[in-house]
Amino acid sequence: MKLQLALDDISLKDALDLGEKVKNYIDIFEMGSPFIIENGSLAIKEFKRRFPEKKILADTKIVDAGSYEAGLAFKAGADYCTVIGLTDILTIKECLKAARKYNKSIFVDTINIENLNKRIPELEAAGVDHISVHVGVDEQAVGKTPIDALRQVKSLSNNSILSVAGGIKADTVDLYKKSGADIVIVGGGINHAKNSVLAAKKLAEKIND
Repeated sequence: MKLQLALDDISLKDALDLGEKVKNYIDIFEMGSPFIIENGSLAIKEFKRRFPEKKILADTKIVDAGSYEAGLAFKAGADYCTVIGLTDILTIKECLKAARKYNKSIFVDTINIENLNKRIPELEAAGVDHISVHVGVDEQAVGKTPIDALRQVKSLSNNSILSVAGGIKADTVDLYKKSGADIVIVGGGINHAKNSVLAAKKLAEKIND
């Protein structure tokens, strides 16, 4: 299992500084949606330049113009970008086309998909093989977690790599590991920890235990 660090509400300078401190524990650096809105593709370029050995994910949350928008992320240096699972299957197929062109991958984000039983088979039939099980911050605020959705997607998926995001911390990693996650995504649990390096180290130790 791998550890993905989501960078959202942090400046580019602070994010790069944090990246240097925790890079030994992180497998994937995620350029979060707010981070991209604030910094544009410069964030992707800077992280790929500074950490060429790491995978970079651009949380673009594409909903239209799939091939073009995914292509922009890949040309900037992203290894992965995200497309919203609720969007039209044609847009998802266009993202997949761009991924093949650049020899990269897309993650389909499950946020707010109501009928996973129907949608997951549709996505995989279209060629999707990376799925991000996601409970957003607004849902987390009312106590929702992605564990049930992860278990459901795991039971439905035939071949996809599964990442999971939604308030995950060191003391809950084992639960997600046992439920079939290939990648756990942590944002505030590292970014806003009193000791970010120690938090990242503990998470990495749990993952690699």
